[in-house]
Amino acid sequence: MEPTMTEEVFEAIRIGVGFLWTAAWAIIMGLTVTSLVQVYVSKDRMAQVLGDGDLSGLTKATVFGAASSGCSFGAVAIGKGLFKKGAHAVNFLAFMFASTNLIVELGLMILILLGWEFLVAELLGGLILIAVMAVIVHLTLPESLFDEVRETLNERDRESGVAEDPTCGMEGKDEYTLTTDGGETLKFCSEGCLETYRQEASSSGGWREELLSWGGWYKVANQFRKEWSMIWKDVIAGFLISGFVIVFVPQWVWNALFIQGDGLLVTAENAIMGVAIAVLSFVGSMGNVPFAVALWGGGISFAGVIAFVYADLITIPVLNVYRKYYGWKIMLYILGVFFVTMAFTGFLMELLFDAFGIIPDLAGGETATEQTYFELNYTFYLNLIAFALSGFLLYVYRRGLGAPGQYRDPVCGMRTDDSKPAAAHEGQTYYFCSQACKETFEEKPDEYATEHPMVMEDHDH
Repeated sequence: MEPTMTEEVFEAIRIGVGFLWTAAWAIIMGLTVTSLVQVYVSKDRMAQVLGDGDLSGLTKATVFGAASSGCSFGAVAIGKGLFKKGAHAVNFLAFMFASTNLIVELGLMILILLGWEFLVAELLGGLILIAVMAVIVHLTLPESLFDEVRETLNERDRESGVAEDPTCGMEGKDEYTLTTDGGETLKFCSEGCLETYRQEASSSGGWREELLSWGGWYKVANQFRKEWSMIWKDVIAGFLISGFVIVFVPQWVWNALFIQGDGLLVTAENAIMGVAIAVLSFVGSMGNVPFAVALWGGGISFAGVIAFVYADLITIPVLNVYRKYYGWKIMLYILGVFFVTMAFTGFLMELLFDAFGIIPDLAGGETATEQTYFELNYTFYLNLIAFALSGFLLYVYRRGLGAPGQYRDPVCGMRTDDSKPAAAHEGQTYYFCSQACKETFEEKPDEYATEHPMVMEDHDH
């Protein structure tokens, strides 16, 4: 008997939620690792070292991007900040590629939902993407146009008072403003980033000391919250859409869009069509991974699926952001360079994997409809651990943001009051968020002592 429409809708939701359940622990663990890297790997003055369009600048942009995870929109916003500050065009484009294709949480999702072959293609292809893009840009870059747009962008932002958040590179808001001792006015995107800046300005401990304190974990928890806030809509949309695509899109649609068979022309057409569907899908960031599972289940070639995964930086909403930032000409230039780069790299990956005989077998394994997603297996227990970790980080974030007190812990910068552990040094009393910070201070007080341990701040922005 044919299933009813209601049954099909419930099946689509079951598959989408099942995919999300399967990958939840990987997303959470990946974001935690990313948050640790973001907080404790220094990225100071990175924009200044990305000014040259040479191999060194390209390498630094790639490493910086891989350590600066975020959604497509976050990558574009930070890329804009780098470009405004003088980063070469090829480097800020490489940064965007790396921050959306070479990140931990994306790799774990691909491994779980698509398999190790796709993970290798994503990582190796991510590097090839950047290399191919760099060659194309160096051959075709309209430098005068980019220089003109950079100047216009800076002038426009000066006139409108736009400023980048110094802790994350996103656009600052008027309600989260701070004037430094030197008279500089800084704007932040959120209360969390403002508190993080104050905390970092007040602390002098290293990452080992901070990770033994509430203050250090607050920084990680705040970054974890920011990472989630950037991607959750894309992730949920991508998983739900994938379920509906698997259930409701008939096989003849895939056969019409993607040529079946063997040969270079078939591989090339599949790669081009994979990027084209990504542009029109409106799903970016990690949300395109479950969508890619639907494509793979529809019989799309390896080249088409991996090219689709690459292409989250040229979806229609992201293209509209380019247009707003840089204007139509540069938006079309970025679209052209990225489209060619992504399709070519997907094409190249299939040829390479076919040569080594490691293209995965599409006929093997259960289909999405046949799978049972909610069982007492390793996924269940890993998700329990991951959800507990999320709960802990949320608790630390709430605790840190609302921490009372007119003092700052000199080791980690956490707010504290006179009810917490204290130590005296050279006539001054210092207060700490934890016994661990106090003991760290007492081992080397001269390293952490400041002339004015009390920081009187207005917490109501």
